[in-house]
Amino acid sequence: MKNKNIKVCIIRVGGTSCDVETARAFQELGAQTEIKHVNELVKQDSLLDYNLLVFPGGSSFGDHIRSGVVFARTLYAKLGKQIEQFIAENRPILGISNGFQTLIEYGLLPGFEGIGQQQPQAVLTTNNPQGFKCQWVYLKNENKGNCLFTNQIPQDKILKIPIAHSEGCFLFPPGKEKSLLQKLVDNDMLVLRYCNENGAFANQTYPANPNGAYHDIAGICNKEGTIFGLMPHPERAMYWWQEPDWTTKTHTTPYGDGKLIFENILNNIILTQKQ
Repeated sequence: MKNKNIKVCIIRVGGTSCDVETARAFQELGAQTEIKHVNELVKQDSLLDYNLLVFPGGSSFGDHIRSGVVFARTLYAKLGKQIEQFIAENRPILGISNGFQTLIEYGLLPGFEGIGQQQPQAVLTTNNPQGFKCQWVYLKNENKGNCLFTNQIPQDKILKIPIAHSEGCFLFPPGKEKSLLQKLVDNDMLVLRYCNENGAFANQTYPANPNGAYHDIAGICNKEGTIFGLMPHPERAMYWWQEPDWTTKTHTTPYGDGKLIFENILNNIILTQKQ
């Protein structure tokens, strides 16, 4: 249980989901994990009691207005100063699916101008083709080593992880797509891209790209590599028996590809603690 000194906080509100599965993934790897409603944190706890914050999937506040925006404004109003201090100390934050949407709406991702940037610089909007998509997808790790959640995963490794969302189409403002994409690439902020099982990028074609995301973007991080958002659900690919073809192939490990992301960040937190 080498990660027992790491404390993970999964922040929930009405409508979030997969918090228990996410907690189990971290607990499986030995981390102390708590699921806290945002109001509990306001009344009782300091975010600085934790090494890692996680915003889980689901439909926070029913995804009223647009996905993640009410959750983002709630966090800013109630915990904004603590979140700012948490980030200033380079403590990591993970946003999964609706959590990714929340990080975008908060302005923490892409975060080109830092955490004070309140105007979203990207959007996760309605899937193209439209409709709720719940399916397994392939992802290629594009990051060169900046992201603390993937820097021990070989570059170009293909991961198999499921999605479950209606609004996962990552877009930049019209007319700024190429310049902002270049910023992602130049700062090593591009992390995961949709591809097929052989590693060829989807080129924004369905079903390899399940939502029409620009440049097949499935996950990005901030410039410091400490804040990571992704649309797929790694907690749903933690174990071999969660895979759709688990009855038809031989398994050499009890885990799926989702474990790599959780394990990666915990290993980096341990390294930080030793410094």
